[in-house]
Amino acid sequence: MNASAFFPPILWLGLAALVMVGASSVEGTSFFRIILPIALAGVAASSLRHHLRTPPPTFLEHSKVVLALGAMAFVLIPPTLYAIFIHAPVELQMGIVQKIFYFHVPSAYAMYLAFGTSGAGCLLYLWRKHPRWDALAVAGGEVGLVFCAMVLFTGPLWARKAWGTYWTWDPRLTTTLLVGLIFMAFNILRHFGEGGESEKRFAAALAALGLLLLPVIHYSVQKWRGQHPTVIGKGGGGIHPDMVPALVLGFALFSALAILFLVLRYRIETIRQRTRELEAELALKGLIEEGS
Repeated sequence: MNASAFFPPILWLGLAALVMVGASSVEGTSFFRIILPIALAGVAASSLRHHLRTPPPTFLEHSKVVLALGAMAFVLIPPTLYAIFIHAPVELQMGIVQKIFYFHVPSAYAMYLAFGTSGAGCLLYLWRKHPRWDALAVAGGEVGLVFCAMVLFTGPLWARKAWGTYWTWDPRLTTTLLVGLIFMAFNILRHFGEGGESEKRFAAALAALGLLLLPVIHYSVQKWRGQHPTVIGKGGGGIHPDMVPALVLGFALFSALAILFLVLRYRIETIRQRTRELEAELALKGLIEEGS
């Protein structure tokens, strides 16, 4: 099987972003900073070209995939917690509160990954009209909202110590809240709507809008110079080398959890779609009452 077709393109792009984040937090070579992310982006483009012709791969419905992802997440939990609470030093100014950073930043990355999957799934559903793309969009919207809630919960805890207040209308905080509200509306419409084609199209438009706003969250600090600190990346203050393992393991753990939740929710949604199709067929044949 072609490796570029094995995973959805959004996961390859997420891996490229993860490599860039890891390379920017330490002294990396040009291979990790430039060449490898570009190569992964090329694989993502190849994967996108493949998936535009086909629905999401059916391997996502295999139990072995879920077991592998679950085992990966389970194995990563102990070393991640050890690296965060034992190996990583306590920051001098923030104290123990700084360790929220190792949960806050990876959860934001997982949010990008899930919301990006939802937005991409919606766009592909509008184009290809295949129900599996719709299932992937629903899965990404729900999983992304979970990690978005984690971001908006851990952020104010850190802000209370750093800024003396739980909330301020900082550009990054505001845009994150806005995207969260957009995808909350997407989930509400999908769960409490009639499930017709018009509802799906309107919800897909909402998710596409949220997808367009995701880069705004990332670059809002540089664009509008808010209070939110820039630790990783260009212009960032950087972190102590002993903090790098905790951050890298945090990214790996939250990535595994995000993908695991996406696969599980995708499987549930495909089963729900099949159930509705069978109910419609049985109702058409008069074997059950419609809407039962």
